[in-house]
Amino acid sequence: MRRTDPEGHGPVRYGPPLPGDGLPVLPELTAVVAAAADRAAAQPVGGAPALLESACGYWTRRALPCVPDQVAAGPGAPALLLALTAALAGDGADILVPRPCAAWWAPYARVLGRPVFHVPTPAESGGVPDPYALLETVRRVRAEGGDPKLLVLSVADDPTATVAPPELLHETVEAATAEGLHLVSDETWRDTLHAPHDTVLLSPAEMRPESVTVVTDLAGALLPPGWPAAVARFPASGTGQRLHARVLDILTALGARLAAPVAAAACYALDEPPPVTERREATARLHARLAAAAHSAVTAAGALARPPQAGRHLYADLSPLRESLTVQGVSDSQELEDFLTTRLGMPAPGGHRFGDDLAALRVRLSTGPLLGGTDEERTQSLVSPTPWEQPFVHSSLASLRSVFDDLRDDAQRREPPR
Repeated sequence: MRRTDPEGHGPVRYGPPLPGDGLPVLPELTAVVAAAADRAAAQPVGGAPALLESACGYWTRRALPCVPDQVAAGPGAPALLLALTAALAGDGADILVPRPCAAWWAPYARVLGRPVFHVPTPAESGGVPDPYALLETVRRVRAEGGDPKLLVLSVADDPTATVAPPELLHETVEAATAEGLHLVSDETWRDTLHAPHDTVLLSPAEMRPESVTVVTDLAGALLPPGWPAAVARFPASGTGQRLHARVLDILTALGARLAAPVAAAACYALDEPPPVTERREATARLHARLAAAAHSAVTAAGALARPPQAGRHLYADLSPLRESLTVQGVSDSQELEDFLTTRLGMPAPGGHRFGDDLAALRVRLSTGPLLGGTDEERTQSLVSPTPWEQPFVHSSLASLRSVFDDLRDDAQRREPPR
């Protein structure tokens, strides 16, 4: 039975936000917003021409050339995904997503009354379904009278913080397009790679440009989470033109426009001037170091976690510590979420928020809260070659290690003598 409580824990009303970077707003962005604060006119639905041009430049620099007629902007990726889902699957079609997947994907399909089918991901990475599991799911859904039309995936993934290998992505994209699915590629985290020179990240739109729409939430690497802005790139085809027009219709009905100051900041950030790129690269380096330290603490205690490759988070499986957690009253991921949120003093959403089985003891841990402290202390962590030595970061990591070490030690005490 679905849990309900006063905090609104439910599949639609509650979803953990994108992992923030924990850093002060870039001063140059603040200046741009302040300069646009007296603009009273509403922005056009889908974005003003200057913003669309900036988005085209952003994607062209990533081997995804486009023109403004292929682009739409909205107040955050959720608004764009809602419009895309309504446009692509609002006529009785079904939606496929990986298991696990970003917490905000499935609720928009449920709001529209559309079923969502989760497809397992392979062992090496999340975000992209296993191609054989995808084909089997499509065939099963059709055999049961369903009509799968939309697959949402992510090559740089929330929640698992992994990057899908190009060969896996190619197989999955080929399988999806062979079955007539339209793909929405969430590329929010593509600019947060921990080892950008060693990690190969390809967009599905590079492989099948005629059947892939790309969505990027600027909160991933360019803007603060509290300034909602996102852009979508549509295929350069007749289908893409019709989809673009339909999405604009839906955004108009929703009144989903960017605020003028946020639009100005988005335009500036998408142009990627030196202050933005320098902050983005420094932030990625900082969170790579924090994620590696958190991963080490979690796995040293016996939990399982793929090495994080992107983003500001990691995804841990605490099933090897189940016996210790049971003693603490933890038997599922909701109880694990409550337990770790209290013990760590930071949000620790359980795997059920991301489509995983409630009985599985999985959790997403974010690195942003590890920074804590004042703006000055967090900025110092950003420029430090050894951020883990900063007092607040050191204390946060020590607390994280302590919680997981206690679980490990309790598990070892309960092991039968050999």
